[in-house]
Amino acid sequence: METCLNLLPSENISSPAVRQMLSSDLSNRYTSPERFYMGTRYIDQIQIETENLAKEVFGAKYADVRPISGHSADMIVLTALANRGDKIMVVGKAYGGYPGISQDGYPRIYGLQVHEFPFDKRIFNIDAGQAATAIERERPRIVVFGASLILFPHPVRALASACHQVGADIVYDGSHVLGLIAGGQFQDPLREGADVLIGSTHKSFFGPQGGIVLSNDHEEQLQTAVHPAIVDNAHWNRIAALYVALHEIKKFGKRYAEQVVSNGKALAKALDEHGVRLIGKDRGFTESHQVIVDVSSQEEGMRLARMLEEANIIIDIGIRIGSSEETRRGMREPQMNEIGELIARVWIGNEDPKKVRKGVLRLRRDFPSIQYA
Repeated sequence: METCLNLLPSENISSPAVRQMLSSDLSNRYTSPERFYMGTRYIDQIQIETENLAKEVFGAKYADVRPISGHSADMIVLTALANRGDKIMVVGKAYGGYPGISQDGYPRIYGLQVHEFPFDKRIFNIDAGQAATAIERERPRIVVFGASLILFPHPVRALASACHQVGADIVYDGSHVLGLIAGGQFQDPLREGADVLIGSTHKSFFGPQGGIVLSNDHEEQLQTAVHPAIVDNAHWNRIAALYVALHEIKKFGKRYAEQVVSNGKALAKALDEHGVRLIGKDRGFTESHQVIVDVSSQEEGMRLARMLEEANIIIDIGIRIGSSEETRRGMREPQMNEIGELIARVWIGNEDPKKVRKGVLRLRRDFPSIQYA
């Protein structure tokens, strides 16, 4: 990635200190809650300290850092809070909802009925009015906010009362926006009515790959679902690395998150000015780390992604364009304007990607180090 502009919203770059923990001797070690193994007291202390720091950063009473991915965190909360046959309500796949908690994902295996939020494509968000009616009608056991395509804060506060009136627990899957939440941007789910906040630790949050569960309630249920149900041996080098990343986000998170959002807005504006169609224009394009290109089909998205890859610009076929990693490298609004121009030269101007690649390499060389670390 040293010669590329990585604009994948589902990735980020870790600091040397975080990477040092990942490559430490902890990667070879084992422990268990039952204290089955001897000589593990330092590993146990690492878990305790990391969870205490996570509680401080996110303002939660309970934290569990053992989940090995955001997906396993999803599995944990569904297992902990629902029984077979229960209903859950999620953002549909057609509107960027996470496939892992769709009817094709873990709910099928666990025997849950999946209902989708009414969605307003005009504002690219949940339709709060219709959603309240649907929650009252369907009476789901769990309501899951959060999505893989997420431009604007979800109406957690507006729907919290409707959810709790029917006995539904609110889960906020912050996998994509966890770094923004930690930095005081986007929204604050646990203060807006969510019972549980989960997420990946390697997207807008710049830690190692992994998952996290945070809550102010349901501690016993969640702990039981983590071990021994979903997670046996956790990855202790990853947890130590997460401890370092949490310290970084505690110290630099506000400035970092503010710049991520500002960069996302600047990139969207630049793309729009160069003729690239984007979703969310009437609402200022984005309040997150994501910009979403309005394409007519997945084939069109694939074509654009492949063209940009030839220019060393990495996106997905969604088409989501993210600002997190290049923000971590120290880029700001002027560089986002330049990136927007580089993308438009390939897609709108049909310029040879190999010619555009020269501009990518020059820009990338100007930002060799990691910031907010």
